Amino acid sequence: MRVATLNLWGAREPLSRRLEVAAAGLGSLAPDVVMVQEVRAGDGLTNTAERLAALLGAGWRAAYATALAGGPGTFGAGSPAGEEGLAILSRHAIVDRREQELPDARPTERRILLSARVDLGPAAVWCHTTHLHYRLGDGVARERQVVAIDDAVRAIGSGPHILAGDFNAAPDCDEIRFLAGRTTLAGRRAVWQDAFARARPGERGDTWTRRNPYVAELAWLEPERRIDYVFVSPEARDGVGRVRDARVILSEPEGDGVWASDHFGLAADVDVGD
Repeated sequence: MRVATLNLWGAREPLSRRLEVAAAGLGSLAPDVVMVQEVRAGDGLTNTAERLAALLGAGWRAAYATALAGGPGTFGAGSPAGEEGLAILSRHAIVDRREQELPDARPTERRILLSARVDLGPAAVWCHTTHLHYRLGDGVARERQVVAIDDAVRAIGSGPHILAGDFNAAPDCDEIRFLAGRTTLAGRRAVWQDAFARARPGERGDTWTRRNPYVAELAWLEPERRIDYVFVSPEARDGVGRVRDARVILSEPEGDGVWASDHFGLAADVDVGD
C-alpha cells in the first residue's frame, strides 16, 4: 500500500494552480491513499480536497471533516468566511469513518483526528490524519494531543493502522518521541514506526524549509525541520506493517515556479497483507 500526506496550505493563491501541481506530483506516485490537512471550503470556495480528488481522476473519493469554521479573517488576514479541516482521499472504497476531537481547542484553532477504514480488496486498513497546534511553544498541548490520538486508535482495535499528517514538531520533540516509543507521556508509551526514519535512517527529510519560498509567510517559525509524518503500527511477525520505503515528495516547483504547498509532502510504501 502506498500512502501520501500533504498540508494543502489552505486557500493561498495561486490555489487552482497549486492543486494542479499537487495532483500531477501525486498522480505520478500512484498512491492508494492521500491524507491532506488545511482543507478549505465555504463562501464560494469548493472543498479543496474534493477538487484534488477530481484532479487525481475518476474513482477517487474523499472523507472530509471540519475542524474549524468561522467568519472573515478566521484563517488569516483577508481570508473569507468558511471552514478548514482534514480529508482522506482514496481510490478504494471507504467503508467506515470516525472523528475525534483533540485536547486544547482554542477559539481559532480546533484540532481533530479523522479516521477512515479503506478496503483494499485483500486487506482493509485504518488510515488516520491530523494537524496539531503549530506554535513553537505548543509542545505540551501537542503532547496531550498525541496521547489522545493514540488512545483513539487503540480504541478501534488491532491494525494495521497508518497515521499521517502535519504534527508541527521535529523528530527530537517529546510528542514525536512518544509516538515512536522513545519517551513516556501520561504514564505510558506508544509504539508506532516513523516510516521515514525506518526507511532512511540518518536522513533529515525536512518538510518545512526556507528552500520553499512559501514559508516566508511564517518566517518566524523555526525552519529546516521534518514536521510531517507517516506513522505505521508495529510490524507483525507475518510482515504486516513492514515499511518498504518512504520519501519526501512535492519538494520542487513546476516550471512556472509554482509549488504545491508551503510544506513538502511524504509518501510511504507499507506491507498491509494479502
